[in-house]
Amino acid sequence: MASSVISFQTSNLRSAFLGERNGICVSSIPISRVCLVRKAVECKESRIGKQLIQVPSNVTITLEGQDLKVKGPLGELALTYPREVKVDKEESGMLRVRKAVETRRANQMHGLFRTLTDNMVVGVSKGFDKRLQLVGVGYRAMLEGKDLVLSLGFSHPVRMAIPEGIQVKVEENTRIVVSGYDKSAIGQFAASVRKWRPPEPYKGKGVKYADEIIRRKEGKAGKKK
Repeated sequence: MASSVISFQTSNLRSAFLGERNGICVSSIPISRVCLVRKAVECKESRIGKQLIQVPSNVTITLEGQDLKVKGPLGELALTYPREVKVDKEESGMLRVRKAVETRRANQMHGLFRTLTDNMVVGVSKGFDKRLQLVGVGYRAMLEGKDLVLSLGFSHPVRMAIPEGIQVKVEENTRIVVSGYDKSAIGQFAASVRKWRPPEPYKGKGVKYADEIIRRKEGKAGKKK
């Protein structure tokens, strides 16, 4: 009896799978009518990327294809753009960075390379600076030739070579001013100085940026009697 029931269920499922009308209605869809609808990616224009770049009168712009050279009184910088973005020089003398294709990567590169281009123009005309401060007993800095020497509580002084195109000035042995025309190089050197002794959250000792706010933590309380 059990074997007959099993065979009946098997035949019923087989007939349903094949589309036969055995008490079960199986609908079929023609293959020709099945289609996939792909939603187009809508990339909004970057609010930063669509802004024009002012070029001062003392800055010379040289544009050759995807290569841009900017020369000013403080120095000269060059930048190569990816294929997703292009830079054009307007009749008014201003620069415009625009997207060459409508993709998500182009939307990401648009605002980035507009900012990099503006940093180049401002750097060769006005320059940038980054200020550091040493906090701690015995912490001090001094210049020896083209090297920056730091005393940060180690058994030996830390000596750092100053890269070309960057000027370093020490004020009152505890304040360091890093200046130049390349903003990325200034930030990289300042970060490497800070890396030797990052500020700790309990007493605030270490090398910190002048405008940096250190979130302080409360130390462990003494044992209650």
